[in-house]
Amino acid sequence: MVLSIVGLWLTYFVLVTLRGVVVGLEFQEALLWRRLTVCLAGGGITFGMWLVLRLVDASGLMVKTATALVVALPAAAMIAQVNQMVFADVQEELYQKYAEEQGVVIRRDEAGNLLLEIPPLPRGEPSRAAARQAVDPQSGRTLVLAPAPKGAERWRQLSEIALGRYFLLLAWAALYLAMLAGAQARAAQAREERFRTAAKAAELRSLRYQINPHFLFNTLNSLSSLVITGKDTRAEAMIQAVSNFYRHSLAEEPTEDVALEDEIALQRDYLAIEEVRFPERLLVDIDLPAHLERARVPGMILQPLVENSVRYAVARSTTPVHVTVQAFDIDGRLHLVVADDGPGLDDSSGGGFGIGLSNVRDRLRARFGNRAQVLTGKAPDGGYRTELIMPLDFNDE
Repeated sequence: MVLSIVGLWLTYFVLVTLRGVVVGLEFQEALLWRRLTVCLAGGGITFGMWLVLRLVDASGLMVKTATALVVALPAAAMIAQVNQMVFADVQEELYQKYAEEQGVVIRRDEAGNLLLEIPPLPRGEPSRAAARQAVDPQSGRTLVLAPAPKGAERWRQLSEIALGRYFLLLAWAALYLAMLAGAQARAAQAREERFRTAAKAAELRSLRYQINPHFLFNTLNSLSSLVITGKDTRAEAMIQAVSNFYRHSLAEEPTEDVALEDEIALQRDYLAIEEVRFPERLLVDIDLPAHLERARVPGMILQPLVENSVRYAVARSTTPVHVTVQAFDIDGRLHLVVADDGPGLDDSSGGGFGIGLSNVRDRLRARFGNRAQVLTGKAPDGGYRTELIMPLDFNDE
């Protein structure tokens, strides 16, 4: 804001100086430093005006506008007073130069009146001043050119100067208020963006944590069944698999993306748990190209889909079921497919307590907006297939 004040008075100084050069004002050197003095004083007074305006920065537009209108009045009066004081002697120099050119004497008396003295001249040689004033050239005469300014006259002269400075200050105040409004708008936008980011992170965290209780509930039920039926060895293997799964799944920040190879490794841990339950029926096929291993994906985004295949295909089948996890890229977009060849999943099912597919859709929408897609339905050859399409990103920051 200080730069705007400097720019205001520097522009004023340049424009007024150029005007003086164009119209041919005399005493340019004397006027130059005096004009600079007025501009420096004006800059200081404007800075003080800015300090007052800052007090109402948080107020409404009406309050700020009214404050600017009121504060500009004394500020303009002070600048006008400085202007009169600085340029007073220049005016006297102009009078004296005029007097020399006209052959008369111009002076001020003790009361401050501006007097014109016309000296007596030899007959036949009237001066131009005497002729204009119809004065007898043989007798000198003193005229009052301008009475000393008093009372209302003095204030009239001051107000004429102050009026121009008032509107100059109002123009700067309007610029300041516009810049302030822009800064406040940008700050509000930044706050809104921070709140939006925080809300998005909270949503992602909530959706991520919905998965763990649901999966844990199913796993504990299966573990309980193994213990009740006396299958201690398989129960012990499941406990170890569950430990590995949670150690990996809880190590990641819920709102951050993970490498695709880590996401696939997590699903291997999960399927290892389910293989303890279904050693004869669960057949796993994972296809992850090497060039996609470091691609970034939302953590545990495949978990509900793999769990649905186990729950609705493997668990309901009496014959072996292939669960396939596949990754590939097309035109800069990552495709993740989870499919099975089991009896099939009803299209209307969301997969487990309303989480499943709806959870995946919500997470992808929160993370990528309309840049992500979820294609799901019964596979042509039987079973169920879900395909996730999202931007292909290798940025690990």
